[in-house]
Amino acid sequence: MLYRLDDNSDLEALIKGIGCDPGGVKIMANKGRRHLFLIKNLKTPAANILKQDALAIGAELAVPSGVVTCDVERVDALLICNETQLGILAKKEKSQPFGLKQVAEELAEFRSLPRHEPKLMGILNINEDSFFSKSRTHAEEIVARAEQMIADGAAMIDVGGVSSRPGSDAVTPEEEMARVAPAVDALFTARIHEKAVLSLDSYEPTVLEYALQRGFTIVNDITGLSDDRVCEVAAKYGATVCIMHMQGDPKTMQKAPEYTDVVAEVDTFFAERIAKAKAFGIENLILDIGIGFGKNLEHNIALIRHQSTFLRHGHPLLIGASRKSMINAVSPAPVDARLPGTLAIHLKALETGASIVRAHDVAEHAQAIRVFNALNN
Repeated sequence: MLYRLDDNSDLEALIKGIGCDPGGVKIMANKGRRHLFLIKNLKTPAANILKQDALAIGAELAVPSGVVTCDVERVDALLICNETQLGILAKKEKSQPFGLKQVAEELAEFRSLPRHEPKLMGILNINEDSFFSKSRTHAEEIVARAEQMIADGAAMIDVGGVSSRPGSDAVTPEEEMARVAPAVDALFTARIHEKAVLSLDSYEPTVLEYALQRGFTIVNDITGLSDDRVCEVAAKYGATVCIMHMQGDPKTMQKAPEYTDVVAEVDTFFAERIAKAKAFGIENLILDIGIGFGKNLEHNIALIRHQSTFLRHGHPLLIGASRKSMINAVSPAPVDARLPGTLAIHLKALETGASIVRAHDVAEHAQAIRVFNALNN
């Protein structure tokens, strides 16, 4: 009998299971892990060299016609290889000219990428403007809501005093503080920070500092550290910073978002903001592709499908598509009826590299993730 195995099968476990020599398990498993890399704007001589090197070890580089005769100066190419071949090329191309050294360095970043155990981040909004009304709460009930989320499976709680839905208006620092401070105080008094990691969804330095002094340890900044003062506050308290990508601002971001290459542009953004964080002494980072923040349906889908690209930066990836409008764009439904679509997006994102899921519906996500983990060993 012969049957085809799932592409996501645990190869090492399978190889061990049939009794192979332990020394060969890793070698054989690496041969079964396929990689696809789109290499953009590659010099034509580099494409010729890389193609020959790939073919020599059983890999492949798909290139446009005319490359052999160098009819064009630069091309895009698709590298198809397994884990073993990736390692060989990452070493071999270091000594090659025409920019292949940089290609080799980037290929090496994708070897032994970190994988993190999935964690749930529950959402609690201290305002009356958030797009999902059931996420809205008040200071007097926030402790009970947080306790329930923790019981349902949340390892993190994200608290926000200002709505960032498309078209929303900014508020003054004073107004944000008036909303957030009572909730922060209540959570601190109840010692919720000893039961779950607390995150503040804010880019206002004074409000962030207030929370970081009272048990909060994550700065969830939708502006991606655009404000140096936020960097200073985060560094001062040794906070973890979630860097999110957003094109524009909440008021106008969804009017007509445009990208030449959304994955490449978000990747460049992350590289720049990670460098900025390091310059301020911030070491612990989380990256968020910013679903719905200056992106249309096609942009969102591309970022989720190719999210593993951002793992090369070495930081956990957060996905936050809970009940967002991209679901409505695929299958029209009011906000209250978007849980199934949310689960589909979040499970796909876990498959492509995310490890933190920011969600309104914690219990449902906890169950879905347990089943997802069981299906994926």
